[in-house]
Amino acid sequence: MQATVPAGLDRKEAEAYLRLDPKRLPKHIAIIMDGNGRWARRRHLPRIAGHRAGVSSVRSTVETAARIGIPALTLYAFSEENWRKRPASEVDFLMGLLCRYLKAEVPTLNKNNIRLEYIGRQHELPPSVQDKMEWARQATSHNTGMVLTLALNYSARTELVDAFRSIVDAAARNGGLDHLEIDEDAVSRHLYTRHLPDPDLVVRTSGEMRLSNFLLWQLAYAEIYVTPTLWPEFRGVHLLEGIAEYQKRERRYGGLAVDAAGLQGHRSELAKVSRAGAPAPHTIRSGRS
Repeated sequence: MQATVPAGLDRKEAEAYLRLDPKRLPKHIAIIMDGNGRWARRRHLPRIAGHRAGVSSVRSTVETAARIGIPALTLYAFSEENWRKRPASEVDFLMGLLCRYLKAEVPTLNKNNIRLEYIGRQHELPPSVQDKMEWARQATSHNTGMVLTLALNYSARTELVDAFRSIVDAAARNGGLDHLEIDEDAVSRHLYTRHLPDPDLVVRTSGEMRLSNFLLWQLAYAEIYVTPTLWPEFRGVHLLEGIAEYQKRERRYGGLAVDAAGLQGHRSELAKVSRAGAPAPHTIRSGRS
């Protein structure tokens, strides 16, 4: 039986969607949006022209992800390194572009039932930008569909530093450091992304083969998909192509691949041994997917 195409997809997106298994869509996709500068240089335009063109890519990608039912999408919009190392004129333009994007896109986010969130050191951004961010967040807070998270003034290493500080502060307020216990769950509970599942798929545009200090903890078991497409040329159909590649992967989370039939047969043998009264060996655990 052929899958039903979600409303709102164009012809190319619909064709790409029909090649997917709707039951195996990633629950969280993270995207490193790269290539704005190269897109502009190839056209002999200033870098800001690439940033401006990238807004259309954000709109197309976000809407397509929401329409096909992706629960969470995180976009790497502005890194902490961008803040420190880019010319002040470019940073000012990006801050203005962000404010214009938020003002223009809130109606579209609400139309698509998308809730907006942020990660990163927001308190270091200009107050006027923080105000606009909070306005947009509040304006979409009632939505119950996809969570769109913008990583702004974000650094994965800074996030881990902030998480460890938060853990220590919490311990100091609750019995002192003698009771401090740190494990993976504790770290995850203090990350910026504690309200989100870890990404299943990370997409990087422009062909670069690096994570660029993005969600280093959370991407431990994510599938990586790199496309040569520059971000201003990236559209919803490219996202669907990335998901198709993701669905070809076998996700083992560090375990061994065991085919379903073999695992079922092994379980049957274990049951026979157990019924016969012999001690059963350790249970074999399959991967999460």
